[in-house]
Amino acid sequence: MKQLRPVTITGGKLVTASGVAEGNLRFAEGEIVSLGEQPQDGDAIVDARGALVVPGLVDLGVFDVDKPAFHFGGITRAGLMPDRSPPLDLPSRVRFVAQSGKPDFWVHPFAAATVGLEGQQLAELALMREAGAKAVATGRDWIADSGVMLRLLQYAAMLDLTVVSHAEDGGLAGRAAASAGEMATRLGLPSAPAEAEALAIARDLALAELAGARLHFRQVTTRAGLDLVRAAKARGLKITAGVTPAHFMLSDLALGGYRTFARLSPPLRREEDRLAVVDAIGDGTIDVVSSGHDPRGPEDKNLPFIDAAPGMAGAETLLPMVLTLVRDGVIDMPRAFDLLASAPARLLGVKAGLLESGYEADIALVDPVRPWVVSSAKMTAAAGNTPFDKQPVEGRVTALWKGGVAVEL
Repeated sequence: MKQLRPVTITGGKLVTASGVAEGNLRFAEGEIVSLGEQPQDGDAIVDARGALVVPGLVDLGVFDVDKPAFHFGGITRAGLMPDRSPPLDLPSRVRFVAQSGKPDFWVHPFAAATVGLEGQQLAELALMREAGAKAVATGRDWIADSGVMLRLLQYAAMLDLTVVSHAEDGGLAGRAAASAGEMATRLGLPSAPAEAEALAIARDLALAELAGARLHFRQVTTRAGLDLVRAAKARGLKITAGVTPAHFMLSDLALGGYRTFARLSPPLRREEDRLAVVDAIGDGTIDVVSSGHDPRGPEDKNLPFIDAAPGMAGAETLLPMVLTLVRDGVIDMPRAFDLLASAPARLLGVKAGLLESGYEADIALVDPVRPWVVSSAKMTAAAGNTPFDKQPVEGRVTALWKGGVAVEL
């Protein structure tokens, strides 16, 4: 599906790296042609009516290809974690997944770091890169064997692939359902110390420095972990870090009533850690905010809290939750869309995520103050397991283009 006619968006506010300014945006043949110029004869004209004109969001590290939910949230590309059944540990599986969303959504698969995601034998990363893998990931779990992790980082550095790591020491975390603290004690939930994250980060940073590799921590959720990442960046290591909205919007108080929609991995932390995540987004320690989209049906969530599967359906709420940071003065609008689009696109090595001439025409119109109420029962996702159920929010995508072609919302 190709763009058949040039389009000029008028009357909008363009969100670029340099700021927010009124202007026109023209795209043709699937690429952005110009910013600020007047429409040409034969262009289709779209009146943005004062809406924000932004790059399509790039969601880094989702667990399912869920196009209706992604489109609702303004997401046009996603980096898919290798935790599939079977896992993405073979070139044929990577190649199939890389084609699975087209033409109106692009999936960028992450190669499984080890065979079967078992943390023991390295998978064929070079062949999977040729098949379309944009990164390599350890999956939902940490690789416990430091020798295996070092070889992975060395191999990935040689192939110029970023390693996406789950930062949680499995020996400490075990089968814990919550982060250790007053809330876990009151609820009687098996818990693990928050230090499990810092220990995993410290080890992986040391190995990444030794290997000279690019390392991305998919989620960093504790003050101690963020301090380690901040220090590593100051030393010049090639380190990036992400987080999901749940960890800057919610603390472990959300576990009250044994709400399994708040059963996440890593678990929700104490309030002081939540505030540290907000600070880290503000000072640039956090590079990416992603949805962690992981739809789980009743068979996984309508269980005792300890037995419920961790995960949340996050694609539809990603944008409005990040916009709360703009309204609170933590970040400005350009920084919001760097977190949501530009930075993840850079990590994937794709020419997207920016409103610039020559970039892919993945574009959204956003009404940043449009109110709506999150409802798990009405979500377009495969399952509505959101911890933000019944929460009023502001910010809604009103139009979306993928490669210059309008997507029906």
